Amino acid sequence: MQHTIVFLDRDTVGAKLRQPNFPHSYREYADTPVACILDRLRDATIAILNKVPMRAETLAHLPKLKLIAVAATGTDILDKLYCRQNGITVVNIRHYAFNTVPEHVFALIFALRRNLIAYREDVRNGAWQRASQFCFFPHPIRDIAGSTLGIIGFGELGKSVARRAEALGMQVLATDVVAQPGLVDLFTILKESDIVTLHVPLTQQTRNLIGSNELAMMRRDAILINTARGGLVDEQALALALKTGVIGGAGFDVLSSEPPKNGNVLLGIDLPNFIVTPHIAWASQEAMRILADQLVDNIEAFVAGKPQNVVSD
Repeated sequence: MQHTIVFLDRDTVGAKLRQPNFPHSYREYADTPVACILDRLRDATIAILNKVPMRAETLAHLPKLKLIAVAATGTDILDKLYCRQNGITVVNIRHYAFNTVPEHVFALIFALRRNLIAYREDVRNGAWQRASQFCFFPHPIRDIAGSTLGIIGFGELGKSVARRAEALGMQVLATDVVAQPGLVDLFTILKESDIVTLHVPLTQQTRNLIGSNELAMMRRDAILINTARGGLVDEQALALALKTGVIGGAGFDVLSSEPPKNGNVLLGIDLPNFIVTPHIAWASQEAMRILADQLVDNIEAFVAGKPQNVVSD
């Protein structure tokens, strides 16, 4: 059987893909609007995608489709129940962002704990130049060593963050939906942490996991980091908490709708203690190379009758 492979949003992966080792035809598109999905996948047996939504009403019109290879870890853009019930295998990427995401987490932590954005703006605006002494420190600067990091979601990435935190002399508290020795509850994380970082998937149970009540439990100088998924935090509640000083700051790499073409309440915040980056925590060159290779590995394994990294829920 010669497979037809179609990559719907090739621009989401910034690395070269090697050719799969079986007979096939291949087409790719930089991105794919929803209205074009059916036309582009009509003869496809294998679809590669990252953020193109595939719902039941679309999948029902693609009887030739046998495999959806997601070029990412998250699969919330798919109707996985329909796929299971109709013989469409779904595979995803795993264990590739073990360096890049934790490093981005700490880039945000260092920038916020040391108030780098505020000091950069002071220099740009001439405040240091007008100072009466050689150093200028109107904004608080806090050490990383000795602080407490609360990790919500203690899977591979959470553990990778924890190892780096301990190496920096931080105390680590962690919680997870899966019971593990030494973990604490969410209440303890929120009450006792100087920094809280999120590493859980977006599900019905985790949507708006951090809302106004949870933010109010945090220390007034605490920092919230989200490099996981938009939707884990109530964005309206966070915007209010930042503007009113309920928490000390936040660093986000994700928003509830991406790209935020229709705006987002968090994008209207012009404060030095809030940093937004455009969903790039995962995107180091090294991580993209691992992702691209694993993507083709997943497709080859499926065609060989030994599927790997199959998404089961």
